[in-house]
Amino acid sequence: MKVVYVIILNWNGWQDTVKCIDSLKSLTYPNYKIVVLDNASTNDSVVRIREAHPDITVIETGANLGFAGGNNVGIRYALEHGAGYIWLLNNDTIASPGALAAMIEVAESDPKIGAVGSVLYYMNQPEKVQAWGGGQVNLLTGRSRHLLAPGDLHYITGASMLLRREALEQVGLLDEGFFMYWEDTDLSFRLRQKGWMITVAPNSRVLHKESASAKKGSSQQDIWYNASAVRFFRRHAMFPFLPITLGVGGRILKRLLLGDWRRVRSVWPGYKRGMEATRFTTRG
Repeated sequence: MKVVYVIILNWNGWQDTVKCIDSLKSLTYPNYKIVVLDNASTNDSVVRIREAHPDITVIETGANLGFAGGNNVGIRYALEHGAGYIWLLNNDTIASPGALAAMIEVAESDPKIGAVGSVLYYMNQPEKVQAWGGGQVNLLTGRSRHLLAPGDLHYITGASMLLRREALEQVGLLDEGFFMYWEDTDLSFRLRQKGWMITVAPNSRVLHKESASAKKGSSQQDIWYNASAVRFFRRHAMFPFLPITLGVGGRILKRLLLGDWRRVRSVWPGYKRGMEATRFTTRG
C-alpha cells in the first residue's frame, strides 16, 4: 500500500488548518502522513497548529512563497521521503473519512492516471456542489468555469488534488511563476500534454470554504488572478492575445457595469504583471 503525503498550506489561517487536520484524523485510508507548510504567517499559526497537533510535521517556509512555491516545498519533502502519492489539500477544507481512499481507488485503477480530484461542496451548503473535481477552460475566449457534474474535465482544482509520484517526476512541480491562481490548471494541462489522464473520484467528498486566504472580491485577488491568467494563456493558447484580451477586457467590463471602480483599477496591474513575467519554472 503506497504512502500518501497530505500537503496543507497555511498562511495566517491556523483555525481552518486545525479543523482540516481534525477531519483527516478520521480518514479510512491507513497509510498517510500529514505535512503542514506555513508560508511565513504573521500571527501565531505555527504555535497554534503544533499545540493542537503535536504529531504533525510543520515546515516553515521562511517567506510567503505563494500557493505554488509553498506547496512545492511540501511536494519536494514528500518525494524525498518516499511518497507514492501526494495529496494537495486546501487548509479551508473538511475531508470526509473516505475522501482519500476513494481517490486512491480511482488512481490505482489505471497507471496512466496522473491526478485525481474530489467533488467539492460548499462548506455552508454541504449538499451543493462547488466543483466536480475541477472545470474547463476556453482557450479562445479566456473563460474558465467549474464543472458541477461529470463532464469533459480540463483541470483539477488544487483545493483537493491527488498527484501520482511518477507524473510529477515527468512533468515537474507547480510553476512558481504563478503566485496564486491558475497554477493547478497549468499543472493539469501539462499532465495531459504528456499523456497523463486526470479524473475525479465521485465518492471523494470534501467541503470547501473557498477564498479563505485571499478575500473574495479583494483588489489583491484581482491582481493575482489576472496576472496568472495572462501567464497561463501565454503558455497554453495557440493565439494568446485573443483569450488574454477577451478575458481581461471582460473582467474590466463586468466591474464597470457593477460600478466597482476599485476592482476595475486592480485588473490592469494584474495584466501588466502577467505580461512582464516571462520565465517559466516547473521542474522539481
